[in-house]
Amino acid sequence: MVKELLIYCNRIESYRPMESDPKKPLHQAENPKGTYETRPETLEVEHSSQKLFIGVPKEEFMQENRVALVPSAVASLVAGGHRVIVEKKAGLKAKYSNRDYAEAGAELTDSREEVFKANFLVKVAPCTKEEIQLLHSGQVIFSPLQIPLIDRDYILALQKKKVIAIAMEYLMDRDGSFPIVRIMSEMAGLSAILTAAKLLTQKEGGNGVLLGGISGVPPAKVVILGAGVVGEYATRTAVGLGAEVRIFDNNIYKLMRIQHRTGRQLYTSALNPVFLEREIITADVVIGAIHSKTGRSPVVITEDMVAKMKTRSVIIDVSIDQGGCIETSRVTTHDNPTFEKHGVIHYCVPNIASNVPRTASVAISNILIPILLRAGETRNIQNLFSRDGGLRHGVYIYKGLLTNAYLSEVFQLKYTNLELLITSGW
Repeated sequence: MVKELLIYCNRIESYRPMESDPKKPLHQAENPKGTYETRPETLEVEHSSQKLFIGVPKEEFMQENRVALVPSAVASLVAGGHRVIVEKKAGLKAKYSNRDYAEAGAELTDSREEVFKANFLVKVAPCTKEEIQLLHSGQVIFSPLQIPLIDRDYILALQKKKVIAIAMEYLMDRDGSFPIVRIMSEMAGLSAILTAAKLLTQKEGGNGVLLGGISGVPPAKVVILGAGVVGEYATRTAVGLGAEVRIFDNNIYKLMRIQHRTGRQLYTSALNPVFLEREIITADVVIGAIHSKTGRSPVVITEDMVAKMKTRSVIIDVSIDQGGCIETSRVTTHDNPTFEKHGVIHYCVPNIASNVPRTASVAISNILIPILLRAGETRNIQNLFSRDGGLRHGVYIYKGLLTNAYLSEVFQLKYTNLELLITSGW
């Protein structure tokens, strides 16, 4: 609340010669020196910033190796007066020790319950059902949503806790892009091609084809579905290794952009089923890289198409974190990353970037830090949501109410418009 300070100062209101009149009040009697009156003056006082209490738990889900905040990010928050509590060994898999966090100013604890008492919780994996029981009303949670891994009961459990849940992959920049998705997509696109090259080898069960061609031997054929960030970085990596690349996307502008950025004329096409099937059945590698802005990725490769592919060819479905764009895809883990279907090797790890956890952790921290610092500058989270439409776009549960239309439709749950809640001051 803006405080109004009424300061009564001896300010000269005016100089008026007074007429002698016995009926006038004493303070209005004739005064040859004029009349001095006090006037209230309103001064605007700056709001004090909100000090955050931020928790960073250790991830134990889906072989997650990343950490949401690296020590340098913690140091920035602590320097701003915020409190950060980190569960011990939270950054160990990303090669950050407990000492690194302690020197950055974080509080270290063995107790997961203590970490979950924080008002802001930052995670790089969805909360497990056990972790949901530790949440409390009004708590703000930053974490991925990963639609294939959740169900109706998961959403209901979060609603019951009356938390504010923000999906990292739906955070939006002013230009309409998704910063977390973009930076993870850059790593996923590059990693997908390197993984495919490994899976094509005899040792990994592939058909023994070198991804890049050599003199006198044609290269492997790579089909990339989607010309977004994943597709762009997959294309750049595959072309750099010498592979033969085919790119499919219905957005002609994106296809033009890829050709411009790679600096060469590439085979590109709209997602025409006839052209797509013709290229799929002769491909050595298929990269699924189609991202949806609202919910599940569309399925563009049917099981019949997969059945016609070459034996021991490879599918890397990067879109699996949104359900996958290939009908035969199902979620796998880093411990068991592949499976075979119709003789085709499938790699469908949703957190593919966690295979390079140190790089990924720094990238995530770089995006979360400005958001957390802005949150500390506001009096409450509602003010931040009202000012930041990109952050608001990531909210899917607000104080127990489901605010994501896609989740509402999928799980048959009541949908509430977040814009109306914020406007009404809920």
